[in-house]
Amino acid sequence: MITSFDTDDVLFQVLNASQELKAAISGGIYPENERPDNSEKEDITVNTITITRNFTPQTGTSNVNIYVPDLKLKINSQEQRKENRERLREITNLVISVLEAANPEGLAFWISNQTTLKEPDIYQHYANLRIDWNIQLSKNN
Repeated sequence: MITSFDTDDVLFQVLNASQELKAAISGGIYPENERPDNSEKEDITVNTITITRNFTPQTGTSNVNIYVPDLKLKINSQEQRKENRERLREITNLVISVLEAANPEGLAFWISNQTTLKEPDIYQHYANLRIDWNIQLSKNN
């Protein structure tokens, strides 16, 4: 059986193998819990929410999160932090193209949803890509 560690590894390897993606961001690509605390860089994280056990095919759900620092803007003479939509769009489109080009043997995944969320404590927004899995093999294959 495949575990959430395995699906995280697959997503990490697919994204980390893209030299274009790594060159396009100011930070790094990480498993979710390994992103540096208080990072102010453009980072990408992966994590798996669920994966079925004892079924073939296995199914699951993962996240790819694309973090971008907010812009500092002066609005009505007051400095504010706002979503950097253009940068989020650029990096998200690149991540989508890398994921859609991947074809790991015995594994099928696709982007089922996308949304943007705010991280107010660290003045960042992130694009969340929800990944669905259909796994036709076992870890021993």
